[in-house]
Amino acid sequence: MAVRKFKPTTPGQRHKIIGVFKGTITATTPEKSLTVGKRSTGGRNNEGHLTNRYMGGGHKRKYRVIDFKRNRDGIPAVVKSIEYDPNRSARIALLYYVDGAKAYIIAPNGLEVGTTVVSGPEAAPEVGNALPLSKIPVGTLIHCIELRPGQGAFMARSAGTFAQLISREGNYAIIKLPSGETRKILATCKATVGVVGNSEHSLESSGKAGRSRWLGKRPHNRGVVMNPVDHPMGGGEGRASGGHPRSRKGLYSKGLKTRSPKKPSSKYIIERSKKK
Repeated sequence: MAVRKFKPTTPGQRHKIIGVFKGTITATTPEKSLTVGKRSTGGRNNEGHLTNRYMGGGHKRKYRVIDFKRNRDGIPAVVKSIEYDPNRSARIALLYYVDGAKAYIIAPNGLEVGTTVVSGPEAAPEVGNALPLSKIPVGTLIHCIELRPGQGAFMARSAGTFAQLISREGNYAIIKLPSGETRKILATCKATVGVVGNSEHSLESSGKAGRSRWLGKRPHNRGVVMNPVDHPMGGGEGRASGGHPRSRKGLYSKGLKTRSPKKPSSKYIIERSKKK
């Protein structure tokens, strides 16, 4: 998939870079049986109190039910269409199973309409097929990885992301995740072969503030321009730096370790992600 850059005919077009739908998106309306309503919260909780600032508005969306578990083992499915999903950065693929069932999956790079995909331990390690980590060859690029068997895809689901199966140790597979972290995952967990599609998503630029509003993002105030009553970094004469960057609650926002040192899953992490 490519991106399209616009000529600066208006201020909003000047910095606009968006993905090209033509040739990649093959259907304009979703499968009705796999869509459900999605209520907008506007950042409010069940009591109506504002708990998440800078959210609200935006275009109405319908949620597409994605099959993250891929538990229809041994039943082939044909890719009917590649579709846009407003709820995620990746594209989704509509599958028609031979037994009549329909499902959406995250569309990997190279998956085309008419391709047959299958899941289960007997499946070939080809793009779009979901297998247990014990059956995937070492060195394969994978995505949509389970953290616990039967849980459903949990990691490497965003556009352009992938993980790599490095090796195996007993009942565990060693995976290098998109964050740079290397960790053990039970070899009975499933993963899908390939790289998540729409990898040019990182190159896109909205071009104008209004486009953020369409996505449901409201203007975000910096703490340093607030008053001391509103934020720890507020106040001061003139334009003050605000001191060490910290959150509204006073917690340091750069480098503060929040992970519990006694967290049980630490024994599965071989190497932590690199600091950027």
